[in-house]
Order: sequence, then structure tokens, then C-alpha cells
Amino acid sequence: MNERETDIPGPTLEGLRQRLTEFAAARRWEPFHTPKNLAAALTVEAGELLEIFQWLTPEQASAVMADPERAHRVRDEVADVLAYLLQFCTAVGVDPLTALEAKIERNELRFPAPGAPGAVNPEEAS
Repeated sequence: MNERETDIPGPTLEGLRQRLTEFAAARRWEPFHTPKNLAAALTVEAGELLEIFQWLTPEQASAVMADPERAHRVRDEVADVLAYLLQFCTAVGVDPLTALEAKIERNELRFPAPGAPGAVNPEEAS
């Protein structure tokens, strides 16, 4: 049974954001958690995630999670990216779920699905 098949509720985004805030406060890291520093840390962690896949073929990249050591590294880097993103959002006052929802809505308008009203057929666009 995987984690999603249980009836036990998982962590919430707000709960994790609060834990990160408390974690930093307990260590007196707040002065260093500026938007610039958090954005920089986020890009470093995203780079570390990319590093795992850097020289892999598409087939090898698709199989990364089958290797327990690499899968562990991927999960750790995903956690680091998400942690810094949540801390960044806290620092600048952005609700990440609201921001994502708004962006998806804008993209749905900008890039309608083929066959949808307003969609441009690439063959007709030439």
C-alpha cells in the first residue's frame, strides 16, 4: 500500500510552512532568510536536483526512482527545493497555492487545448 492509499491525512502546506518558520526561528536564522538569500538557496537546491539527472539518457532518467540510493537523493532534493520555496513565499507574502492556481488559469487561456474554442490549429497557423 502506498502513502496515498491510507486514511491518515498527510501534512498540509500550511503546517509545513509553519514548521519551517519555527525551525528557523529556534535557530535565529530569520535575519538570513531574506528574499534574495532564499531565492538563491532555492536555485542551488534546484541545481542539486538537476545534477542527479545531468548526464542520464531519457531512459535512465525515467528509471531513477527504481534505484533506492538515487531515489533517496531525489526525494531529499525535492524536499529542499520545496522547503526553500515555502520559506521564500513566507518572506515575500505569496500564497503558493493561490499563485499556482492563477498561473494555471492564465496558461489555460494562453495555451488552449487542441480542439478547444479559440485554439489555433498549427496547420492553419502557417
